[in-house]
Amino acid sequence: MARKTEKDPVYDAGMKARRRILGDKYVDRAVKKIRPHTRDFQDYVVRSAWQVWTRPGLDDRTRRLLVLGTMVAIGRWEEFVMHARAALEAGMSIKDIEEVLIQQGIYCGVPAANTAFHHINDLIDAMTREGVKIKGLK
Repeated sequence: MARKTEKDPVYDAGMKARRRILGDKYVDRAVKKIRPHTRDFQDYVVRSAWQVWTRPGLDDRTRRLLVLGTMVAIGRWEEFVMHARAALEAGMSIKDIEEVLIQQGIYCGVPAANTAFHHINDLIDAMTREGVKIKGLK
């Protein structure tokens, strides 16, 4: 499954979406961490997970909200924080994330939402220390 050619429209579209959603800084750091034994997996991720973000049916905001809710539901906190940071850096309101977490509290359980709020609080503190402006933060 390794990338075989220089021009690969599926890979290129997936990588473009990944950069649009997570930012160049994050993606550049992740690409530098690729090792020979992880190369095929990373190729798979770009071709499948990030290719989904190129589909016309949903906009990026909707996909971001779905990803955040899904990460709460399955308890993948590192992915939740990564996507929450990217969403906030891209201008999503903290109120949007709050609404997702309240919704997930009903469908995934209060403990899952509570954990997510703890992660968001830590993320807000870190981003504030970094000087990042968070939309809707009072």
